[in-house]
Amino acid sequence: MPHLVATALAGAALAVLPIIAAAPAGASTLPAPAAAASELRLTLTYPGDDASGTRTVTLTCAPDGGGHPAARRACAELGARGGAIEGEPADTACVLIYAPVVAEVTGHWQGTPVRFSRKYGNDCELHARTGTVFRF
Repeated sequence: MPHLVATALAGAALAVLPIIAAAPAGASTLPAPAAAASELRLTLTYPGDDASGTRTVTLTCAPDGGGHPAARRACAELGARGGAIEGEPADTACVLIYAPVVAEVTGHWQGTPVRFSRKYGNDCELHARTGTVFRF
C-alpha cells in the first residue's frame, strides 16, 4: 500500500511538471504596465519688434492628443528622444535673419516633471532642434 501512495504522488507530480516547465523563470500572468500618460504645455513667445504675441497648446501623449495639430508625430519624436525636447539638429540650412522666438515647456513626461525654456534665433532654428514639437 505505501508503494501505491508513493506511485500516485509521483504520477501527480509528473502531471504538473510540464505546466511548471512551460513557464519561463520569472514569468508573470499579470498584464504589462501601460506607458504613463504625458501632458505638456507648449508656449511660443516672439519678443521682437514685430511680435505676433504668444501661442500656447497642450500636448498629451498616451493617448496622443491635446490641442497640438500633429500630436501623434510630436509624441513619437519625443518618445524616440526619451522625452527630451531637443534632438540632434536636422540637416537644414536656416537663413540668418534674427527673429527671436522663446520656446517653453512645462508639465510631465511619463511621470517625470519637465521644465524647458530656450531662446532661438528664428523659427527655422527652433524647428531644426525640436522637430514637430513646436509646429503649432
